[in-house]
Amino acid sequence: MTSTDAKTVDVALIGAGIMSTTLATFLRALDPALTITILERLDGPALESSDGWNNAGTGHAANCEMNYTPENADGTVDIAKALDVNVQFDLSRQLWAHLVEAGDIPDPSAFIRTCPHCAFVVGEENVAFLRKRYAAMSSHHCFAGMEYSEDPAVIAEWAPLVMTGRAADVPVAATRMVTGTDVDYGTLTHILLQALRNKPGFEDHYGAEVNALSQNPDGSWHVGYHAHGDHGTSGALNARFVFIGAGGASLTLLQKSGIPEGHGYGGFPISGIWLRCDTPEVVAQHKVKVYGKAAHGSPPMSVPHLDMRVVDGEHSILFGPYAGFSPKFLKEGSWFDLPLSLRLGNIGPMIDVGIHSFGLEEYLADQIILTENSRFETLKQFFPNARKEDWYEAVAGQRVQIIRPTGHGGGTLQFGTELVGAQDGSLIALMGASPGASTAAAIALDTLKRCFSHRLVEDDWLPRLKAVIPTYGIDLKVDADACHRERASTAKVLRIATIESQSPAD
Repeated sequence: MTSTDAKTVDVALIGAGIMSTTLATFLRALDPALTITILERLDGPALESSDGWNNAGTGHAANCEMNYTPENADGTVDIAKALDVNVQFDLSRQLWAHLVEAGDIPDPSAFIRTCPHCAFVVGEENVAFLRKRYAAMSSHHCFAGMEYSEDPAVIAEWAPLVMTGRAADVPVAATRMVTGTDVDYGTLTHILLQALRNKPGFEDHYGAEVNALSQNPDGSWHVGYHAHGDHGTSGALNARFVFIGAGGASLTLLQKSGIPEGHGYGGFPISGIWLRCDTPEVVAQHKVKVYGKAAHGSPPMSVPHLDMRVVDGEHSILFGPYAGFSPKFLKEGSWFDLPLSLRLGNIGPMIDVGIHSFGLEEYLADQIILTENSRFETLKQFFPNARKEDWYEAVAGQRVQIIRPTGHGGGTLQFGTELVGAQDGSLIALMGASPGASTAAAIALDTLKRCFSHRLVEDDWLPRLKAVIPTYGIDLKVDADACHRERASTAKVLRIATIESQSPAD
């Protein structure tokens, strides 16, 4: 189908995960007249990175993730990244609270619940680090209410599984934020999509794999897609704006677009394995997320954690993930994804990263050769009394780390997420992984600022945006009063704990 024969829409979003549905939700709130289409290669929404069993993004607010608070050369702890992630999660909370009040989210407990977040370390050196980390974080209003203890009895109350059976003479320390949450982003994606379907001008197509992406003379984009799977859909459309939120496949689609801003980008895929426990008597003892320290050179999503998870109403514990290597860019991807992504422009950056990322390569090599018994022994470092018969292996979601060109053929491996867009604002792609889903609202707002800045003015979208995000334009890292008010307000609507309530999950 040629571009002249194809249907024209205002917005096309590639990928039916939490990123696309969040951006579509914002756009629908700001301009109900927009026509919006989501295209997804799989048979349903949220089956890849947003699926609850695939992702590790379960309410990240940087409360417990120690990789966000590195130790400086002078021994101080840098909390800048943690603060950024922390207030980005506030934007998600404000969006969800708005949708609850608007009736688009009937029951917030379907996807979010209070779950304390703990950081836990063993050994004198790590205890000293955590003590400094606590001092730096607890002095800032964004982390008000953080607790700290080196008392094994107190830590055992917070997280019984990590202390039962542990040697009494080993130094331990932990922090706790009772206002942490567990979020099922797969369920949330379905809720957002249902709300979008209830309004005119929205369509979502499944089994529709985008295989053509080119810009038309008028600046719009021709998006061609073919059937993927037994019940797929083929067709084409023209879109005035395209968002590529396809997880690991975003790199391939960015390359298809041919925009010069994407030149030189590459991707390094990392696979993973969870250990999962569904045994009721074990799960009942662990209503917390416990994060440890990352191994040297490991990627952010590989930070070891013993996680309470509630997915589709089912309570489980996940431990891991154990990292590995696969050339696939998606869990349901192709073994040829990595080699087919190679271009003359990104070979240099990828080689440069390969030469200078020995720590990551060493870490992945160690992880790949781990046996089932070795993985279980790692679990026992967190949960000393774990029984092997209670745990089984589950494949985690695939993540593609960004290889960013630095000029003159060089490149750098970049953790986190990045928006790469056309200069005219007509197309933008979301690259990368963690913290991902937890900052979906912040990513959507960045997309709006980059691609729809002409509409974010007082006589157009800005008043509506401030109705959705009341603190838009306010720096919650600086304005303590606004931060406190926002958190108290959204906690009440979402039915989650506040500092005042100090009420962990039932």
